[in-house]
Amino acid sequence: MKVDEIKEAALKYFTIHGFEGASLSQIAEEVGMKKQSLYAHFKGKDDLFLHVLRDAKEAELTSKLEYMERIDAFHPERDLYGFLRLVIDLFQKNEQLKFWLRMSFFPPAHLAKAIEKEVVDIETEIQEKLEKKFEDWIEAKTIYGETAKTPTLAFLGIVDSMLISLVYDNDEGRLEDKLQACWSVFWRGISHP
Repeated sequence: MKVDEIKEAALKYFTIHGFEGASLSQIAEEVGMKKQSLYAHFKGKDDLFLHVLRDAKEAELTSKLEYMERIDAFHPERDLYGFLRLVIDLFQKNEQLKFWLRMSFFPPAHLAKAIEKEVVDIETEIQEKLEKKFEDWIEAKTIYGETAKTPTLAFLGIVDSMLISLVYDNDEGRLEDKLQACWSVFWRGISHP
């Protein structure tokens, strides 16, 4: 239980202050222990940070995979648009995923390679799952496409655009306008031969 409390406090401080600004002393004090006691659970600040990061990665992956499990071959418009809404909601409302998003864009320099690997791992898994869904939709003739790869990558481009807006732009109206414009053009492209 103490490990979870430490990771929760670390998430708070890493999110607020970034890697460099968060201190192990603050985190330890938050959970009512001495800094030295943290080393019984984590090798150091880097280890704690990577544990918190991987927990956030798993939260994102689990949310997306659970959503994709409910997708069928007959409602791609509803399901794809719903996925975009899910992404926006996850990263606007979940502190763990706000942290994941910020660190994937702005990693501590000395951990950049480790974080890049985590980001690529999740992106690869999501792309594979989405590509399978696009194959199902093409086969069921609920969307148009010669191969599933092209619409999958185009769709992930929209997801990336939404994530960039969530990181750099606090204007929800602009985010909504961008979502509607991208979605409209994308859906028109895959729904008409």
